This record gives sequence, C-alpha cells and structure tokens, in this order.
Amino acid sequence: MPNFVTPITLKIFSTKNEITDYFNRKPVKVIGFVPTMGALHKGHLGLIELAKQQSTQVVCSIFVNPTQFNDPKDLEKYPRPITDDIRRLEEVNCDILFNPQVTEMYADNEKWHFDMGDLEYLLEGKFRPGHYQGVTQVVNKLFNIVKPDIAFFGQKDYQQFMVISKMVEVLEMPVKLVMCPIEREPDGLAMSSRNIHLTPYDREHSLILSKALNWVKENFDINKIDTLQQQAAQMISNEPGVELEYFEIVDGKTLHHAAPASETIVALVAARVGKTRLIDNVLIG
Repeated sequence: MPNFVTPITLKIFSTKNEITDYFNRKPVKVIGFVPTMGALHKGHLGLIELAKQQSTQVVCSIFVNPTQFNDPKDLEKYPRPITDDIRRLEEVNCDILFNPQVTEMYADNEKWHFDMGDLEYLLEGKFRPGHYQGVTQVVNKLFNIVKPDIAFFGQKDYQQFMVISKMVEVLEMPVKLVMCPIEREPDGLAMSSRNIHLTPYDREHSLILSKALNWVKENFDINKIDTLQQQAAQMISNEPGVELEYFEIVDGKTLHHAAPASETIVALVAARVGKTRLIDNVLIG
C-alpha cells in the first residue's frame, strides 16, 4: 500500500498574542522553527522538511526585518510574494506561519545592542555595518515569541549562524541551533531569494562564485592559502558584470585567517552581480 501524507491545514498568525495563546492552549513537545524573510525557495523548504523530521510542530516566520538593512533601496526591493509563500508552506505541510507586521515587532525608538565581538566587523559586518545588530535584535524577538526547542538555519549565511550561536550562548537561550547544507541550482548557483533579481546575463556570470569556491576546495593546500585566495579573487574579478567585495579562506570557528591548527576551514565570498548582491561559501575541512 502506498503511504499517503495527511495534508495539514496551515495556521497563520500575525500577532504575538495569537501564537502565544495557541501554544498555551496546545502545548507541543518539540517546536521546530525556521525564521525567514520570505520569497521562499527550495532551500527554505528543505529547512522546513528537516525541521518536520526533528520536531512535533514546525513554525516558519516570514518577516522582512527593516533593522538588518543598511541600504533602504535594498529593503524596498526585497521580494514579498506572500501568496506564493503560503502555497509553498502548504505544499510541505508546515504547521504554522508567523507573519507579523513591523509595528507588531517593534516599538517606537526601540534600542538594541548586542556585543558579538569582532564577528560584527569581519566579512559581512565590514560591508554591511549594523546588519548583525538587526539580525540579533529580530532573532532574539522571534525566539522569545515562538520559544522553539530547535531552530534551523541555512549554511549560506554562515557568519549569521555564528552570530546567532554567540547570542544564544551569551543570553543562555534554551534553543538548539542546526545549520543545514546549502541548496544549489543544478548548475551550482546557491539558492537565494535575491536570485529573482538576476537578469539572464547576470545569472550566467553569477556561476563564477560557486566555481571559484569549488576550485579552492579541489586545490586546497593549507600552505598555499594566500595564493589560492588571491587566484580565486582574481577569477571572480575577471568575470564580466561581477564586482567582488571579498573572498576569504578562514577558520570556521573565528572567521580569522585559516591556519594549520584550524579544525574547520571555510571559504566565503560576497560579490555584486549586476545590481544584485550575492553571498556563498564552501566548507573545506
């Protein structure tokens, strides 16, 4: 007999009180949580499917968080296809969508600062000042609202995972964090909500990012890190329509330059392809 999955009716909440009341009335053994900014793609859905394997109920949040955008134009053009997102969540049998408005999440003149050390100023932090203050601010709010037992994040935002891990440790938050592998298109491009903005020309040339990362992984030699980094950066800089911001090979636990003693090594890249900013990374060892 074939196994049929009974469809789940997606519950949609837009206020903190609604979701709090729901879990107060129906306690759940293990709450799995996937925070997103919407424009869901296969990578997001993979996180939800993994969360369903490890949780009793899964909450996905969709909230385009204004405090983590240092470019107002980037915030304005961020895709918000909520109808399509709801359909996708229904297709993977997500239990709950938390979809609040900005006024529900933030009070007027609200202040926040979390000391994450030099994680705030390296790589993404250097090119997006204030970004991780906004990330920690909203994730702290979401964790306090949803109260998840496990939260799932994609590896594509590697530095973000480190920042949130730091916050959970410092604030002693009772949540387990899981980092899930990057989902890629068949040609290697890391899936991203921003890919929708790539023109066909941009899309073709964006592949240099994953190609450079894979080249470094395939040719990795701990004694030649500087050379590999320089050559990969040159590969990307030579690609038409691509403006490199950084290509770094770093210690996966500190984001400082990788060394022979590094237990985990990761190569990370950020670049503007046409008008779209993309990030990607690969774990080397």
